[in-house]
Amino acid sequence: MTVTTLPNPGFGTYRLEGDTLRNSLGTALEAGYRHIDTAQIYGNEAEVGEVLADSGIDRGEIFLTTKVWYDRFVPGDLEKSVDESLERLKTDYVDLLLIHWPSPNDEVAMEDYLPALKRVKASGKARHIGVSNFTRAQLDRAVSILGRGELLTNQIEVHPFLQNRAVIEKCQEHDIAVTAFMPLAVGKVMEDATLKQIAEAHDASPAQIALAWLKAQDIVTFPSSTKARNIRSNLAAFDLTLSDEEMQAIAALDRGERIADPDFAPHWD
Repeated sequence: MTVTTLPNPGFGTYRLEGDTLRNSLGTALEAGYRHIDTAQIYGNEAEVGEVLADSGIDRGEIFLTTKVWYDRFVPGDLEKSVDESLERLKTDYVDLLLIHWPSPNDEVAMEDYLPALKRVKASGKARHIGVSNFTRAQLDRAVSILGRGELLTNQIEVHPFLQNRAVIEKCQEHDIAVTAFMPLAVGKVMEDATLKQIAEAHDASPAQIALAWLKAQDIVTFPSSTKARNIRSNLAAFDLTLSDEEMQAIAALDRGERIADPDFAPHWD
């Protein structure tokens, strides 16, 4: 398994709905994005399916990810939730199906919901399976349940201010690809002096520098935007190459600033 299985970059649809989602995703597809990230809890799978169906792009060219929310983890109901997602997405399969968050307080045992996820893959309704927001201990447990090579990725928050190195190293230990959400730290990268300075040297934006930094680490990401200019510039960021000195300067920005930390989150290790 290699990271190249996941097209980089993708286009994120978190918090995008209705016409805003339709216009933004349409622009992204026109710009060349082929990896689309959504989730049951986003409430936009139907719009994503509609845009993809209307795009004229062959389904085989699209890498489509969705995620199962933790209230649908009970075996039987998990599989039913996937069927509902596929109906909304107007497709027979997703390329990647993720557990969105580990079950809060282990209300549903990992030993129950991960094998259910694997059964969805065996049925052909998901080409790959993975997890999201799993800690190092949870990754160890997941691999012990499913075996090495079953989980394609762990989707986690990574940006210059939360570099999550320990979890990334654990993913690498298990040959699990890292996908990064919130790569621009909800816009905070635009205000950072170091990123601004590096951006000036490349005639780029701080957002593009943050994305190039992720790419240099073989981390797949899927920035989101509603502005056509930013959708295109985010894609162009993947043509940038940063120097070792620039990478080290960005590494020094880590301050453990976690943005996605709901009350049901696991105990981060």
